[in-house]
Amino acid sequence: MSLEPGTLYLVATPIGNLEDITLRALRVLSGADALACEDTRTTRIIFERHGITAPAHRFSYHEHNEEHAARRIAGLLEEGKSVALCTDGGCPGISDPGYRIAALCHEKGYRIEVVPGPSAVTTALLASGLSTASFSFKGFPPRKPGPRRRFFEMEKDLPHSLVVFESPYRVGACLADAHAALGNRLAAVCLELTKKFESVRRGFLADLAAEFAGRQVKGEVTIVISGNNPKFAVEEDDDGGEGE
Repeated sequence: MSLEPGTLYLVATPIGNLEDITLRALRVLSGADALACEDTRTTRIIFERHGITAPAHRFSYHEHNEEHAARRIAGLLEEGKSVALCTDGGCPGISDPGYRIAALCHEKGYRIEVVPGPSAVTTALLASGLSTASFSFKGFPPRKPGPRRRFFEMEKDLPHSLVVFESPYRVGACLADAHAALGNRLAAVCLELTKKFESVRRGFLADLAAEFAGRQVKGEVTIVISGNNPKFAVEEDDDGGEGE
């Protein structure tokens, strides 16, 4: 089945396990007139793994060239070409480049199709064992301690689960600031989701902060924190210890 001309396809790709890609995603990635991807080397692995041929017209689309690449995509769409956009893993536009070109397409009247698939946000939420009734995703917290703590304080009274991404270099500090701002709530630290060394560490924020203090982990990190619900919190005394 041929692709629609003048259409931008936002294609979700595996967050780890290459078998998680959909048949539709493979068809779109191989059938598009042009392919824009965060890193052409990473996307090449998908093509090699599944034995499909990549479009001859390929170029990078990332946060450092997003404005230029968006204009390039718009030019191709104006010519009636089909363009597939993907990131290194997950859904384009979710804490990755993508939403700006989607907004531009709406402004210009170009057609958009989403090819859904893997997401670290929903995968971590399911693996955490915390409430999935409602949740908010906040991307990456600020790097510096002060802004990061204020970031979490803004979520203090909200009842739903909170999902964030974090750098493997700041997991312990992030958990410590979350504990200081939110209290001792249940949380889960999800590492290397869908990969060989996947790990989900579930516990209270104080314990997780101590476990990851000074520890550098590898790969992608997604943290899920329970909402403002007494069921998922431990009372603490004034010196920070747990109450009886």
